[in-house]
Amino acid sequence: MSPPSGGAAADPAGSRSWLRDPAVEEEEEEEVAAEGIDFFDQLPDSLVLTVFNLIGDVKDLGRCCVVTRRFHDLVPLVDSVLVRVDCVISDGPSPSSPGGDKARGVFSHLARVVLGGLVKPLQALGQILGPSSAVTSSRRYSPSSSSSEVSHHSPAEVLKNFKEIRRLRIELPAGELGVDDGILLKWKAEFGSSLDSCVILGAASVVPSSSVSPTKPSSLDPKPCFQDACGDDDSGVIPESFYTNGNLKLRVFWTISSLIAASARHYLLQPIIADHETLESLELTDVDGQGVLTMNHEQLHEFRVKPVSASGSSQRTLVPALSIRLWYAPHLELPGGVVLKGATLVAVRPSEEKDRDAAIVGDCGGPVGSSDRCWISNAFEEPYRSAARMLVKRRTYSLEMNSF
Repeated sequence: MSPPSGGAAADPAGSRSWLRDPAVEEEEEEEVAAEGIDFFDQLPDSLVLTVFNLIGDVKDLGRCCVVTRRFHDLVPLVDSVLVRVDCVISDGPSPSSPGGDKARGVFSHLARVVLGGLVKPLQALGQILGPSSAVTSSRRYSPSSSSSEVSHHSPAEVLKNFKEIRRLRIELPAGELGVDDGILLKWKAEFGSSLDSCVILGAASVVPSSSVSPTKPSSLDPKPCFQDACGDDDSGVIPESFYTNGNLKLRVFWTISSLIAASARHYLLQPIIADHETLESLELTDVDGQGVLTMNHEQLHEFRVKPVSASGSSQRTLVPALSIRLWYAPHLELPGGVVLKGATLVAVRPSEEKDRDAAIVGDCGGPVGSSDRCWISNAFEEPYRSAARMLVKRRTYSLEMNSF
């Protein structure tokens, strides 16, 4: 019999071999083979560490280290770390002011107010940065913790797992100094084994310029110079009312409070700095942006080789005798439509450095006056940098303060 003419009838169902492109088959085989390859594992350790340094946050790094054994071994080698403190818990009552910090003379009552208001937050700060693990002070993932475990340790304990830290930033959940709503208070301090410098910027209120009524020209002067909203000219002369209505007392309060807060932060950094000899820069700030303490490589080295002097029985570094300069403007309008009322800038340096600085040429390319203007005006970010630059051009008022 002759075979059927229809090819389809000659083949049983499902017996036909479908022809496929060999190139497509090869590509599919490569995809199947690639499914078992972790290309991240092929990256060099140096590149992985670069990624981890960009992450920085110690909590995220803790999560990374439980992903693989390799990550677990690399995370402790990160050299740029950020520690965000989640909460502050104090388990003790607030005691009275430390006896060693009692001020003398006209500021004695003010000092008691300042210290009494600072004791509790500074105790809580000690719980955060101190080595004791008995009290829960922050919620952190250590590099050896599991992904489902939330550890409760101080930054000093968490950071012990890191061996190569060069740049460290610690953020507290809030500033230590409680100020009324509307009041501006910011400070930046530099420390070695003791205070090197501190810049404080304060204002009684911060308002939009649109809410400030322009000052009417005086009828006695058809071409008056610029006058501020408070009626004082721009010569920088502090009005007599500044001394009698409590404004001076408030500025002294801001200055002492900021110095005490800065010295407390500095004192409590001792275990962290002792455990990390590779540190080249350290910054301790807060989420509110109220205060910033910084230490560079030279200052960290001085901290290690020169003992820190404590202020009596209090948990803070002794503040040396100080030379203080103050600038004041009843009304200061900043770029961006912001007005500072009662703007005050305070620059603080140890008295012993005043004579030494007189013979130094500043980093800003000018004499010591230019150098001072440089480090003072650059202490803050905008718009407050502009405020500092404007204030430092006004009349300077100087005073001295004893060690405390």
